[in-house]
Amino acid sequence: MVANQTGIEVGFMAARHPGRLGHLYSPGAQRGPWRELPYALDNGAYGSFVNDEAWDEGAWRSLLRWSVLSGQRPLWAVVPDVVGDRVATLERWHRYHAEVRAFGIRPAFAAQDGMTFEDVPADCVVFLGGSTDWKEAAIAPWCARFPGRVHVGRVNKWDRLVRCWRAGAVSVD
Repeated sequence: MVANQTGIEVGFMAARHPGRLGHLYSPGAQRGPWRELPYALDNGAYGSFVNDEAWDEGAWRSLLRWSVLSGQRPLWAVVPDVVGDRVATLERWHRYHAEVRAFGIRPAFAAQDGMTFEDVPADCVVFLGGSTDWKEAAIAPWCARFPGRVHVGRVNKWDRLVRCWRAGAVSVD
């Protein structure tokens, strides 16, 4: 899933690889949606983390509303998390997952450093987030444990993309 990009390169890749490309939209960066491409929703927590800003709950809710009004439902939406923080992410899951479901969207659970398989709620997409080292170690076992349910965030390298594909990740960004 291409994150927040809709330029000619994305159109070229989508035409060249039909059915293999989608978008991942973050709050405030959504465009489209383009009927030819499926999409999912991020929550903006990582961007806030790297920019040392407070997470914007209102922008996240606006993204959920936009998706419902767009006429094309997203594949899933990442429930708000706290980067690298297991306990705070579990607290946010309990606070926000019902809201995602109320919009008629399948929730994605952001797995973070220190989480175990038992932390993952039933019937959700598993979004592998967290630190790069934790995620690198988690790709194969988490894809094996949750077949057909794992999205790997921030792949950013060809070798990691290939590892995700071989492990059975359903999508990456």
